[in-house]
This record gives sequence, C-alpha cells and structure tokens, in this order.
Amino acid sequence: MKKIALGLLQVAGLTVFSLLVNTLTSFLHIPLPGSIIGMILLFLLLESGVIRLNWVEVGASWLLAELLLFFIPSAIGVMKYSKLLEADGLQVLAVVLVGTFAVMAGSGVLTGAIYRIKERRSS
Repeated sequence: MKKIALGLLQVAGLTVFSLLVNTLTSFLHIPLPGSIIGMILLFLLLESGVIRLNWVEVGASWLLAELLLFFIPSAIGVMKYSKLLEADGLQVLAVVLVGTFAVMAGSGVLTGAIYRIKERRSS
C-alpha cells in the first residue's frame, strides 16, 4: 500500500512538473513543445543530482509500464478519418512503418552508444 501511495505521489509530482514546464514554455514563447523541454530539464536535474532518481522512479516506472493505455484515445481518434484511410491508407501505413523503424533503430543505436560509454567508464 505504501508503494502505491508513493507511486501516486510521484506521478502527481511529475504531472505538476509537466504542467509548470508547459506553462513556462508558452509564457516564454519557446518554439519547442513543453513536453520536450520538460524531459530535457528533468534529465538535467537528475544528472546533476538536484532531483534524486528515487524521488521519481516508482511513478515513472508505472507510467512507462502503462504507456500503451495513453495511445488508445489517439488510436480510436483515427477512426474518425476513415475516408482518408480509404484513399491514402497505404501511404499512411508506409509513413507509420518507416517512422516506427526509424525510432527503433535510433533508440537501439543510442542505447548501444550509452552502454559502450558506461562500459568504458566502469573498466
């Protein structure tokens, strides 16, 4: 029960952090989405030690584990565009597949690079 409460508190904290960064981004007229700025800022705060990993780890792990649920509304929203899918469905499918492959390949290359750097540092 304590872990659930901790996770909910951490998710609430991450949500507040996200809302603050989105508000700040729109207030400062930064041409990047607040979510991107927020991820970069959270990464920098974690790396610098200002925010400890155990302050966000349980909540972030839960959010990542349930990530698929966050895509259900957008997947259902696609059904509104059945005429577009009938006309250009193959092109849309091709773009989705190429984009997915690019993200997977980029993630793999980046993970491999980070792993090699960590291996060199620990040797």
